[in-house]
Amino acid sequence: MPKILIIEDDTSFAQMLQKFLNRKGYEVEIGFTVKEGKLKLKQTDFDLLLTDLRLPDAEGIELISGLHKNIPVIIMTGYAEVSSAVNAMKKGAFDYISKPFTPDAVLTIINTALGPDTAVRPEQDKVTEPKRNQGNQSQSASISDHLELISPASKKLEEYIGLVAPTDMSVLITGESGTGKEVTAKSIHDRSKRCNHPFIAVDCGAIPKELASSEFFGHLKGSFTGAINDKTGTFEAANGGTLFLDEVGNLPYDNQIQLLRALQERRIRRIGSTSEIDVDVRILTATNEDLKVAVKEGKFREDLYHRLNEFSLQIPSLTDRQGDLAIFAEHFLKTSNERLNKQITGFTNEVWGVLETYAWPGNIRELQNVIQRAVLLTQEEEIAIEALPTEIIEPTFTKGSNADFSKSDFEKEQIIKALKRTNYNKSKAAKMLQVTRKTLYNRISQYGLDV
Repeated sequence: MPKILIIEDDTSFAQMLQKFLNRKGYEVEIGFTVKEGKLKLKQTDFDLLLTDLRLPDAEGIELISGLHKNIPVIIMTGYAEVSSAVNAMKKGAFDYISKPFTPDAVLTIINTALGPDTAVRPEQDKVTEPKRNQGNQSQSASISDHLELISPASKKLEEYIGLVAPTDMSVLITGESGTGKEVTAKSIHDRSKRCNHPFIAVDCGAIPKELASSEFFGHLKGSFTGAINDKTGTFEAANGGTLFLDEVGNLPYDNQIQLLRALQERRIRRIGSTSEIDVDVRILTATNEDLKVAVKEGKFREDLYHRLNEFSLQIPSLTDRQGDLAIFAEHFLKTSNERLNKQITGFTNEVWGVLETYAWPGNIRELQNVIQRAVLLTQEEEIAIEALPTEIIEPTFTKGSNADFSKSDFEKEQIIKALKRTNYNKSKAAKMLQVTRKTLYNRISQYGLDV
């Protein structure tokens, strides 16, 4: 059984990742600092090291120099900075992955890093993978697969998913942040004829321009500085299945050309290789920006836009799903109870009042985070008002107290607050807001913020 060491100062995230990899057949130990990581590396022979870039006592890159044997190192970073990723690979890291990432994405990188002789076999992995039409309850599956949503907007979305899923059409998924664009993409994959093949998700906003070709198409050992091993690209990893490109509007123009060529020719070439590889991949993309405007401004290729937009899906915001909020809230209460080993039975009437009047600018993702936090803090049978975050119960941001307060105004206010709290450090502010740095810069420019 392959042994993996995870060094991550976010305890709950580390434990969640440990449990996931345990279920996939790996033996996993966790640590929380560079010092602890170096000690564990001396005591045990691991097959792979997965470490966060930013740790309390030092940067995770320092663990590379302390290795007593040559094992692959994967760097996790929520910053997605070019300098960080390139520096890590120059110092010997096998690869990096930007937070937030899906379990499937990190599993793909781990299996690639370990190689065929060490990685868990796909047949073993499929034992715990949810199958089509079996009531999948995982967070990555479509919530609507096992929830009876009642709003007209949700029913229309469900109808469209059911129509397009069995086809091989490329689908462009649009909607506000937090509406569940990746969840929708996974639902399309699960209901397609490709459901037994890989679903690979890529955050285009987190890929440095210098590494995008390697991320998409892979590379051969020695093909550039820092390429110490062969790497399988996401196109090859998704062969036979579905490749989901999130925040595709953030892809640099040069990389758009490469992507278009791969989609047209249905073959790719690893960096440093002279041979081409045929790939059969369905492309699903998502964005919270208007690509038509980006095309007019010359920031996004029109031919690529039409290639990706054979069918479009608009994901409704939570406030447009009248009647669904209570269903989502009860669902997240149940899943949070299971995750945190709690038995919270429900919400007080006061809490229901707040949930129903709040504007939910962060949509379903924000609702899930609020309820999970409240479950963690609650010691009684029901969630009370004291367990909700201050910004949720402040009347300034509720629909009832200020109907003229628009979502754009709310988003602008949240950006200003995040910047002030982080002393105008845009990387930290983007992480707090759960968006990429590029998206934050775009919003700052859009709202004319002088920062």
